[in-house]
Amino acid sequence: VSLSLFQAKSCICHMCGAHLNRLHSCLYCVFFGCFTKKHIHEHAKTKRHNLAIDLLYGGIYCFMCQDYIYDKDMEQIAKEEQRKAWKLQAFTPTVVSHYQCTMTGIGEKYSTWEPTKRELELLRHNPKRRKITTNCTIGLRGLINLGNTCFMNCIVQALTHTPLLRDFFLSDRHKCEMQSPSSCLVCEMSTLFQEFYSGHRSPHIPYRLLHLVWTHARHLAGYEQQDAHEFLIAALDVLHRHCKGDDNGKKANNPNHCNCIIDQIFTGGLQSDVTCQVCHGVSTTIDPFWDISLDLPGSSTPFWPLSPGSDGSVVNGESHVSGTTTLTDCLRRFTRPEHLGSSAKIKCSGCHSYQESTKQLTMKKLPIVACFHLKRFEHSAKLRRKITTYVSFPLELDMTPFMASSKESRMNGQYQQPTDSLNNDNKYSLFAVVNHQGTLESGHYTSFIRQHKDQWFKCDDAIITKASIKDVLDSEGYLLFYHKQFLEYE
Repeated sequence: VSLSLFQAKSCICHMCGAHLNRLHSCLYCVFFGCFTKKHIHEHAKTKRHNLAIDLLYGGIYCFMCQDYIYDKDMEQIAKEEQRKAWKLQAFTPTVVSHYQCTMTGIGEKYSTWEPTKRELELLRHNPKRRKITTNCTIGLRGLINLGNTCFMNCIVQALTHTPLLRDFFLSDRHKCEMQSPSSCLVCEMSTLFQEFYSGHRSPHIPYRLLHLVWTHARHLAGYEQQDAHEFLIAALDVLHRHCKGDDNGKKANNPNHCNCIIDQIFTGGLQSDVTCQVCHGVSTTIDPFWDISLDLPGSSTPFWPLSPGSDGSVVNGESHVSGTTTLTDCLRRFTRPEHLGSSAKIKCSGCHSYQESTKQLTMKKLPIVACFHLKRFEHSAKLRRKITTYVSFPLELDMTPFMASSKESRMNGQYQQPTDSLNNDNKYSLFAVVNHQGTLESGHYTSFIRQHKDQWFKCDDAIITKASIKDVLDSEGYLLFYHKQFLEYE
């Protein structure tokens, strides 16, 4: 009997159609039934098929004994089949796996850890254990500036404090398939996580990481000051390319159709709807994104609208001060319908001619980590400058109003703001902020990172200092990193 847990996704109870309720499969015929609702019991009694297998754990149940049968050979077969099934699957973070399993009833992906004799001996001789407490500073480590490399250091701090990325690397899930592992950026990131969470307090010197970035993203090579946003995208791109060995060829449910850890965590889908102004036909495309770049007031691009909450009310958890621009304002502008004008006519498939149109962007699929890039550096033919407009951003962010599904519901007159925030998969928590001080020509990058819930630290290259939530929210903000709340755990 094959125990491929992921094949079991297509199994449903033949009586009630449910995935859950401890699904069992009859070992005499093709029948799946719920154990909880006793549908498999009814089948066994009617057909006298007295043996069934638990699709969650692989146990054999005997309806004559009314108990699970323990057999050493069967247990060994179950373990071997599970190992084969899991080997065919790409990595899914434990929390994501647990969430998916809860929704599909396909069981946990990982077996329990059993220490070897050698490991038991080491544990007996080394009784001291590291305990993670709310005051623990493990994972905090400064980074030496190797000559205008603060742009790299602040992004490294954000990545090493990304919850699911941390879980991936600290559970040693990367399996390198490159001919030369020394040139693999993912291997270096794995080493970097080990360095950060080793407990060492001295600043780390990321010279190997810098060398690999120069090797694989040559436009960033040299000791000139680079843009932190550009470095982030380049790093994610190289990590994505070097992660190919981790996805085992499995297609993922994201716009990049890649199951590597980078795309699992950072890739979202941006929906673009172009509507013909004559026949109102809609052309829709969905493109992958790793971040969202947002225009700011003060740029040469007209900014609209300021939110109706500017009178002092609270919108999306943001407390408005008169005249203050918020992250929600920027997202509203990003997702508003835009008239493309007569100079950008499209060929409408309905009208079969070139017509004026409107374009609207919405979120089709949200990533686990949402990164917002506030466009503070403006480059045009006439001027090059930095925009210092203060943008208020919240600790918690609800992306529901900016989803494509919300737009469709509004058009159908069915949209209602969700009231049950605990079950809202679109809610995010802030966990890192990258800031830039100075001018376009000369400046310095620092970052704020969240160590535990409500515990923040400022990272200024080799120097790490305690920060308050007010320090974080009052900062100028250049890159904002948010993590899906229901996939976070301490």
